[in-house]
Amino acid sequence: DEAVRGTCEDASVCKRFAVSVGYWKDPYIQYFVRQAKERKAPEINRGKLEWEWRHLAGYYARVHGVSYLIKAFLKKTECNCQIVNLGAGMDTLFWRLKDENLLPRKYFEVDFPMIVARKIHNIKSKPPLSKPIMESHSGDSLLIDSHSLDSSRYSIVGADLRFSSDLEEKLKKHNLDVHLPTLLVAECVLVYMTPQQSANLLKWAASTFPVAMFINYEQVNMTDRFGHIMIENLQRRQCNLAGVEVCRSLDSQRERLLLNGWETARAIDMMKVYSFLPQADVRRIEALEFLDEKELFEQLMQHYCICWASKDSSNL
Repeated sequence: DEAVRGTCEDASVCKRFAVSVGYWKDPYIQYFVRQAKERKAPEINRGKLEWEWRHLAGYYARVHGVSYLIKAFLKKTECNCQIVNLGAGMDTLFWRLKDENLLPRKYFEVDFPMIVARKIHNIKSKPPLSKPIMESHSGDSLLIDSHSLDSSRYSIVGADLRFSSDLEEKLKKHNLDVHLPTLLVAECVLVYMTPQQSANLLKWAASTFPVAMFINYEQVNMTDRFGHIMIENLQRRQCNLAGVEVCRSLDSQRERLLLNGWETARAIDMMKVYSFLPQADVRRIEALEFLDEKELFEQLMQHYCICWASKDSSNL
């Protein structure tokens, strides 16, 4: 678990660096994570720079791809819905949606209690984070302790996603409404659970909400040589991908969703997502870090995917 929690810090540092270089705008990430150390000049460390570019461009596609689906759901429901961000880490989506006047009726975040405690500490100590929560809050005083925070529009809950009954109990305590259209988001989360544990989570979500969508960003095509190298690199850091067998292919990713109660499921690799993004903006970010060689970037992008599933009793 410690190595998995460490991936939260890695992802946050990468996102902060990408924002500082200009890949996308996020005025809130600075309040959750320290700035990465300045890089060496490109000519000194060309190999490392090229790897960083691929990594950051991958994050760019991930952020925009997931955001596109989230906003489509919010617009379709006219924000009369709730979002449950599973394994949210230091994500800043709540604040960015508020700035765009796209807040759902309620926004929930769930992560390990240790990560939640750190996030709550940052929120309490930094007015740019606490003020938007207070502004969107109505009713009684805000409920807050070391491992949970509950306001009328935003809640953060410390829970272990491997235990669905505990998760449901904590979310309901924070006014989860199972009758509202619900969007669940998991980014690089299910892969750290065994196939049985992730199946239980997906089954719980599909059986709990009559109208729901599940977005999963995760590894794919992990049985080839490139996939094995990715797994070995993580294992060196004592980070075990317990659910990697479900990441064999886009078909295996879709099947998992359909076998666990979801009515429709789609999956596309991140190279395809990258090709769908507004090309003027893609040219802008490619100009940030000049690269001659894109083959490795394409390989990396073909080993991540976005999957989305839905069940829809009201024909939304």
